[in-house]
Amino acid sequence: MPYLLRVELPDIPGSLGRVATAIGEAGGDIEAIEIVEKRDDGTALDDVLLETDPGTMPDSIVSACNALPGVRVVWISRYAAGGNLTLDLEAAEELTVEPARALDRLVDLLPDTFRVDWGARVHRAQGIVHATGAAPDHLDFVDLDAPTRLEPPTPDDVTLFAACRLGGNEIVVVGRRGGPEFLDSELARLGFLAGLALTIHPV
Repeated sequence: MPYLLRVELPDIPGSLGRVATAIGEAGGDIEAIEIVEKRDDGTALDDVLLETDPGTMPDSIVSACNALPGVRVVWISRYAAGGNLTLDLEAAEELTVEPARALDRLVDLLPDTFRVDWGARVHRAQGIVHATGAAPDHLDFVDLDAPTRLEPPTPDDVTLFAACRLGGNEIVVVGRRGGPEFLDSELARLGFLAGLALTIHPV
């Protein structure tokens, strides 16, 4: 199972090596590392894409990292294998800039991150509450259990639709005119970023 982990650690030689060793001993296999931020206080934030061995729980990796002096796991989430790590990491970083705007910022980032024509947040009662410029004027709320492809509102519509839940009363919808079809990995990435935006956004 792939996971994306954000970890805070001392910005000194050897820190990342100790984190990598702890992850390996806990059953994780690192596939990519992205330096997110170097801080004035002598710490750094890194994003780590990793695979876990069968039966390995993410909690064990978090505990192994947190046991290291000066190391703290900020968050860990499932991540879609085959996703574009760079684009997703850039989007994740953007979401943290203004936590109070994380949900709107998510929508703004969708066209570039997923190569779609538009994105929108749709509320159960209020309809569209935020959208990019090319989005339709009206979109219906749909109850969703998981990120999914949606049928176009009219049979002759050449736009492909996908959506995921954003809390109990909102969904995020994206549209891609003329294709290509949304891949399962894209749906999983959409759900990942939506969940991250919810985590960042203050309640």
